[in-house]
Amino acid sequence: MTRYLLLALLAFAGGAAATADVALDLDAAEREWLAANRSVSICVDPDWLPFEMLNARGEHEGIAADLLRLVAQRSGLQLDIVPTSDWGQSVAFSQAGRCQLLSFLNQTPVRDAWLIFTQPLFTDANVVIAREDHPYVADLSALENATVALPSGTFIEESVRRDFPRLRVISTETDAMALALVNERKADLTVRSLTVAAYTIRREGWFNLKIAGQVASLDNQFRIGVLKSEPVLRDILNKAIATITPAELHQIANRHAPILVESGTDYRLLMQVVVVFSAMLLTSLFWIRRLRRLNDQLRIKSQTDSLTGLANRAALDRRFATALEQARRYRRPLSIVMLDIDHFKRINDDFGHQMGDRVLREFAALLDDCLRGSDAVGRWGGEEFLILCPETSGPQAVQFAERLCEQARAFPFATGVSQTLSAGVAELSPSDTPDSLLRRADAALYRAKREGRDRVCWLAADAQPS
Repeated sequence: MTRYLLLALLAFAGGAAATADVALDLDAAEREWLAANRSVSICVDPDWLPFEMLNARGEHEGIAADLLRLVAQRSGLQLDIVPTSDWGQSVAFSQAGRCQLLSFLNQTPVRDAWLIFTQPLFTDANVVIAREDHPYVADLSALENATVALPSGTFIEESVRRDFPRLRVISTETDAMALALVNERKADLTVRSLTVAAYTIRREGWFNLKIAGQVASLDNQFRIGVLKSEPVLRDILNKAIATITPAELHQIANRHAPILVESGTDYRLLMQVVVVFSAMLLTSLFWIRRLRRLNDQLRIKSQTDSLTGLANRAALDRRFATALEQARRYRRPLSIVMLDIDHFKRINDDFGHQMGDRVLREFAALLDDCLRGSDAVGRWGGEEFLILCPETSGPQAVQFAERLCEQARAFPFATGVSQTLSAGVAELSPSDTPDSLLRRADAALYRAKREGRDRVCWLAADAQPS
């Protein structure tokens, strides 16, 4: 007779056995509710391994099943499973009030219409799954008309349709069907839980699929959905969830992702399967870490001027908007200083563009060294730089800019020739917009140029830029 051997293959090990004898600190209303209600009805997903399923006998199995049983035991409750044919029917039954609880789901605005939610029981990353020849997906929003297979009625389907409208969604009934469409080239990609994807890919043998990216903004926070009419029940469940330790959580996770083995199996083959699956899981974790590092690098590069290492124009725009909002909200002074390297064209003409680039880097380092704690500097364009000076009045910004000009005159540039700066200062007034403040600083800068360079000019708010 065939027997099944369950192997713990997830990347956690050990942990004390989960126990149910934990006393909850319940208030009078919660104790009264429990005295009147010893069982609660729950709808689950009948086909969502390794998280949950209903077996042939109608028994609830999987990671979610074990966690929910532990929560129920510690709450002093019995769970009554309401059988359904699929997740869509479970959601419909929940909306109709036929089950008090809905199992293991993310909170969404749509579900908020009839449910309240517990604290998360389980957190899991959502990853982009594609065929092995698909390029790395840094940002789903950059894809246009790509087809993405997603199980209908899920948090991911709702989120992708809302956040990435340029993707073409193909709805499926299950996770396995979504992965199958990608495997068969009927869809470009899918976005699924890492745990479910690794389990299904291993089970079906679809090793030509790979993790092509991660959607960190859509990570799963699996909770219990509770009918809005049962807030006391939600509070009781939250107190039970708070007692679950990481060791207990890991032990429950380790029971699942089963390998089916007949008795008399060659254990060398079994170990090979174990090694392959473990390698796949470790590879997936490696790629997630690598993708996160790449995303961090991309974010830094997108905000940094590649030549000088200072903030670029886009990053300055964002910081400028933030500084402006804070100055107005708290009614604090804000000034900006626009700087330009005098006669920069002569450097390129006399010494070459490589020396010009070196001088730009030296100026950038000089400015960065002279900044005060709350200031921000970036390259505005060409040889122009912009400094944001929160908590700084116009006269204070003029003094600061004059010190920068002094530092520039004394700096030993690689050209061996003294280089100077011209600066324009403007202070935020109540009537200013970002554009008017920048125009005034720019006009002050060009006045400094016209008046002989190597100087600072300040245009007050009532001055008209020429």
